[in-house]
Amino acid sequence: MAEVSQTEEHTSYITWDDLRAIVETNNLSVLKRTPSEMSRYRQWTAATTAEYGSLTNYLLVHRLPKAWGTPPFTPLSCIPFEDPSDYRVLLNDWPYGFAPNITHMIAWTRTAIPTDSDIGDITLESRKSIESFVKRYFVDRIGRCAEPRVIWFKNWAALQSVRALDHIHVLVRDVDPCLIEEWTRDQSSI
Repeated sequence: MAEVSQTEEHTSYITWDDLRAIVETNNLSVLKRTPSEMSRYRQWTAATTAEYGSLTNYLLVHRLPKAWGTPPFTPLSCIPFEDPSDYRVLLNDWPYGFAPNITHMIAWTRTAIPTDSDIGDITLESRKSIESFVKRYFVDRIGRCAEPRVIWFKNWAALQSVRALDHIHVLVRDVDPCLIEEWTRDQSSI
């Protein structure tokens, strides 16, 4: 299985098959950014944290709906990704080192995604809610032969750089840029 190499000149990107294997085995810690992207990400994170106090504050000011307010949130639904006003899909500004035909989005939610406290992974009920959302929001909109072109995962808490805001990662392969634009368009003004 490919892993992003540690030197830029020898960078090998994570392929779709690699990504599927990583997610299926829940071996998410092997997902890495390219060395140059990781360096820029660390610099941006330090500067942003210095200015806003946290990445959460930055996201709430600049990227997520103002109507959410600040934590603790009051979602309209207690089921993650059920009510459209409780989530926002964005392109990942700092994607992992995926092959160029893979688009990395993040679905942020102000509804808590329950996890199993014993193992730290999401509960079976959470998994069903997320799978339902991914199917209706992404898979169904791609249409025919969509299932093998959509993968999602939720990082374990130890791997998250933004822990105060629940979110999942959604990755799509070979999808029309117009559809990606539709998924990530700000719906709050519509």
